[in-house]
Amino acid sequence: MTELPLMSSGFDYLIVGAGFAGSVLAERLASEGKSVLIVDKRAHIGGNAYDRYDDAGVLIHPYGPHIFHTNSREVFDYLSRFTEWRPYQHRVKASVDGQLLPIPINLDTVNQLYGLSLTAFQVEEFFASVAEPAEKIRTSEDVVVSKVGRDLYNKFFRGYTRKQWGLDPSELDASVTARVPTRTNRDDRYFADTYQVMPLHGYTRMFERMLAHPNIKVMTNTDYREIADFVPFAQMIYTGPVDAYFDYRFGKLPYRSLEFVHETHAQEQMLPVGTVNYPNDYAYTRVSEFKHITGQSHAQTSVVYELPRAEGDPYYPVPRPENALLYKKYEVLAQATPNVMFVGRLATYKYYNMDQVVAQALTAHRKLSRVKVLEETLA
Repeated sequence: MTELPLMSSGFDYLIVGAGFAGSVLAERLASEGKSVLIVDKRAHIGGNAYDRYDDAGVLIHPYGPHIFHTNSREVFDYLSRFTEWRPYQHRVKASVDGQLLPIPINLDTVNQLYGLSLTAFQVEEFFASVAEPAEKIRTSEDVVVSKVGRDLYNKFFRGYTRKQWGLDPSELDASVTARVPTRTNRDDRYFADTYQVMPLHGYTRMFERMLAHPNIKVMTNTDYREIADFVPFAQMIYTGPVDAYFDYRFGKLPYRSLEFVHETHAQEQMLPVGTVNYPNDYAYTRVSEFKHITGQSHAQTSVVYELPRAEGDPYYPVPRPENALLYKKYEVLAQATPNVMFVGRLATYKYYNMDQVVAQALTAHRKLSRVKVLEETLA
């Protein structure tokens, strides 16, 4: 555990977790003159977005590739205070029937897979001819089959989803596959957001600048329970698993985890794009090559294989109705807990992108500021 900071008067805020949610709130509160102690169980700041140089000198993301994209000008402008950017549009191919095909499915995907030469107008007719309309979209299977039919669903989605979630798409909420669009043009970008960029010097450098305020003290390798009774603070902001905070009173919230297998190869490039998905082959779901993402020039290259796991660090809330009901029980407890604000993916049991977590944290800060103004007015 990091040595306890000497603060005889205590802190205005104890923030649990130094990922996006905790770091944004720490910076915002510190900029208003509040004293903040931010703690994290891991040995580093940045949460899952943490990056570092491996033994070969290649900048890697230990917890899998983190691609920044957003439509929010507010989020982009806020983070731009702490980093310069490198333009980057992520591209993904899927290994299907011995070919590497663009994903999300687009005009080129269909033409290459089936040996056709359809136009954008004709591919719309193709999708309509193979789609199986559903009276009500309930599951992830319904989403895909109703758009592109069963063959494309089986080739691109079913196996990938079963590996990723340990469940068939027919057992998962529609939100899982609704995140992936289907295109009738040749746009092969994985995302279509207005801002698609990467921190020029990496995420960790961005977080270091965010937390460099003199009103912020950082403790890593620290479980907040170890210090909460010894360090005075007025309010807590908690970004960890909400069920863990309440000692799993109603049982554990289900998550999917990941195992990351990193490799370095003595060649400049290994993959044609940033990520290759394997929906039907191998135990891993995808392989990503970091130099595509970071733009780094290096004689060697480092890649990461992702293998879904049932146990391990919590990454993805499992989107099923019964899990949503279980979370609601914890949400009621959280709302009734005085002087503790629950923010972020794990604390609200939602699969947020990075920009959505930043937006949530900025909104939480505004809420805190309004409450403080009200309290001061009534005092």
